[in-house]
Amino acid sequence: MKKRILSIIAMGLILVPFLFATVSAKTLKIGSMSPLTGPYASDGTDIKNGVWTAIKVFEEAGGIPGYDKIEFFPQDTACDPRQAVAAANKLLNLGVVGVVGAYCSSSTIPGSEVLAEEDVVMITPASTHQDVTDRGLEYMFRMCGRDDDQAPAAAKFMKEALSAKTIFIVDDKTTYSQGLADGVEKACKDLGIKILGHEHVNQGDKDFSAILTMAKLRNADIFYMSLQGFSPAAMMTLQAKRLGLKSQIVTQDACFQPKYMEVAKTAAEGVYLTYGFTDPSTPEYKAFEEIYVPKYGKIAAYSTYAYDSATALLKAIKAAGSTKSAKIKAELMKLDYQGVAKRVKFRANGDSGSSYIAFKIINAEFVPYWEPASGLIK
Repeated sequence: MKKRILSIIAMGLILVPFLFATVSAKTLKIGSMSPLTGPYASDGTDIKNGVWTAIKVFEEAGGIPGYDKIEFFPQDTACDPRQAVAAANKLLNLGVVGVVGAYCSSSTIPGSEVLAEEDVVMITPASTHQDVTDRGLEYMFRMCGRDDDQAPAAAKFMKEALSAKTIFIVDDKTTYSQGLADGVEKACKDLGIKILGHEHVNQGDKDFSAILTMAKLRNADIFYMSLQGFSPAAMMTLQAKRLGLKSQIVTQDACFQPKYMEVAKTAAEGVYLTYGFTDPSTPEYKAFEEIYVPKYGKIAAYSTYAYDSATALLKAIKAAGSTKSAKIKAELMKLDYQGVAKRVKFRANGDSGSSYIAFKIINAEFVPYWEPASGLIK
């Protein structure tokens, strides 16, 4: 009997440290918000994959002292404002300390209002509408550029590189797309480019024949598409070519996605678009490419920005030695390093700067073509 009691006591002594370690083990929770279903799911999945990659790299480099693992909770916004609010509330309930997202500005803006109620840091890799950071939310950051930088760059490109005198503009009435289209219209007017039309389609439309027929009759030098994602833009491009539209097609950063060319096929050849400059020759980009491509395939639009956003968040948490938002923000503001997509250095309002250039699609590749300072690249 004594041996049995001693055996039980001994087992208890062995189990105590194990149980204590289990209880004391800590998990760092971060989340993402992006469209994982619906027409923009490819871009949203790129964001999720970029964050996953950053977490993997960070953990392999030793993680964050005091935490045994980093747990990631990707949430689907479907680019719907109401679903974005629900996603943000779910992340708060899960206890995340930071969020990467969202994709559509129309999701990021209401979602960030929810997160702001609990002072949760949010870094968007894709939402370019100026209101994202101009509202003055204390813990709102942006890794990508701004529409009020993209629009003037696009207008300058069309004026200087394409010698445009007239333009026909179409958008889909979303916060991002219409905001950018309005900016392009204003910037074109300022440069003396005549607006021959600014029309709107609806999200979910698949037949653009009415708008395209109108554009063909106006015969502007430029047909400017500002749509929420690559899929409707690819369909519009295909239909424009079939209809015999002669205007030069110019579009925006939402089309910087390999699948745009897969859907539009040869109709995409010769299309121009604006997107932030990323140098693929840097050691940081090449290291990311070696990890990302074997698992997820070709690097797409916002995977690099999402990676940089998650990395910045994790760097700040590690440097702060805390998950308190004020301390995380303080460390984010100190960051100054070469990321994968760009140099990471935040301004006082949470922006990290814009670097828009124009690309031309040549042989199904996005080829750098023009930049604002010196003009033609090739």
